[in-house]
Amino acid sequence: MTLQSHARFITIEGGEGAGKSTVLAALREFLLARGFEVVSTREPGGTPLAEQIRSLLLDTHHEPPAVETELLLVFAARAQHVREVIVPALQRGAWVISDRFTDSSYAYQGAGRGLDAGFIADLERRVVGIEPGITLLLDIGVAHGRERARGRDLAPGASGPDRIEREHDHFFERVRDGFLARAQAEPRRFRIIDATQSAEAVAAQALSHLRALADT
Repeated sequence: MTLQSHARFITIEGGEGAGKSTVLAALREFLLARGFEVVSTREPGGTPLAEQIRSLLLDTHHEPPAVETELLLVFAARAQHVREVIVPALQRGAWVISDRFTDSSYAYQGAGRGLDAGFIADLERRVVGIEPGITLLLDIGVAHGRERARGRDLAPGASGPDRIEREHDHFFERVRDGFLARAQAEPRRFRIIDATQSAEAVAAQALSHLRALADT
């Protein structure tokens, strides 16, 4: 099965502390101001069932899942997300902006955990079937990003780092390398943004890429 690309499907990728939520909010506001319907969502998650799977994946209180279990749970949530939220929205002409999508599986479970990229690609073809028209990769060094993430986790009311966020720096270095390798392999789809800049500068760059897409 060939992946179907959707011009109005935007994904935002990056490591811990890259600022994906801020960028998503800026893109959403821009599109809403132009009168478009916008569905903003996240992975793992996006539907009630997928959010329950997210909780299982990130919980620190049960035994850690096997690497294959982690990947299959992510794709189970993604299958539900695609069928219940993403595809119906695209079919009615809405824009969809997702905080993470399949590229995160290649980066986290593939490059980070060492699972075969061919296995992930097979699941992508069989279970997902779609890819975004554009992917914004917010790139930031691991040390810088984790410092930002720690500040967020220590904020009042924060629940603390989840299971993935507790991984060691070497894991996140592999994840970053995985994202950059994906971007290098697919330059047509990816736009790399230096996420060490201010939040305003990062959002402005992301909006410039969106304007180019929305005006075509």
